Amino acid sequence: MSRPTLFFDLDGTLIDSAVGITRCVAHALAQLNHPVPPEPELRRWIGPPLRTSFAPLLVDPELVERAVAHYRDRFESFGWAEHEVYAGINEALAALHAAGYRLAVVTAKNEPHARKILAHLPFGNYFEDVIGATPDGTLSHKPELIAEALRRLSVSPTDCWMIGDRHMDIEGARHHTMRNIGVLWGFGGEPELRKAGADRLASEPAQLLALLTA
Repeated sequence: MSRPTLFFDLDGTLIDSAVGITRCVAHALAQLNHPVPPEPELRRWIGPPLRTSFAPLLVDPELVERAVAHYRDRFESFGWAEHEVYAGINEALAALHAAGYRLAVVTAKNEPHARKILAHLPFGNYFEDVIGATPDGTLSHKPELIAEALRRLSVSPTDCWMIGDRHMDIEGARHHTMRNIGVLWGFGGEPELRKAGADRLASEPAQLLALLTA
């Protein structure tokens, strides 16, 4: 029997990208002479699409687009490399790959940026595809990104799991009646993931294989 296909979120699931993302957000706001929120508030930018996060703060759609452009300028130069791989992720992915699972990344991050990051990660070759947001934002929310992943890999939601750290990952999976695992080492936390309706929770990467087969 073939193994399910696993869709992994990127930020907060495979890598701790807080430094790169928050610095790029701060840079974008500074370029617009807008006050930069404190660090805890900046961390809320990790997970949702950029435009979704900038819009309530900047209101004006033109300013939002300028902020996104400034963010990307810094991200393409520095931010993409400002991350750390979570302890145990490499080993967990190696075990899943060896066990015959198909792996893909499904992220709200700009797809070219996500591909650049994965190409430089030690486990990037385990992933069959990287599905990310379009630069113009027309494809940026998890339900639509998961739909695109299902289309590209020619798989059914019943044959897949979504694995991520934020409520968007769980809600996106539930939108497609897809099984899911919320991970507790990222940016969402247990209350957020339980409220979103996570099927299972993993406190460390080494638990993923057991949770998938339980």
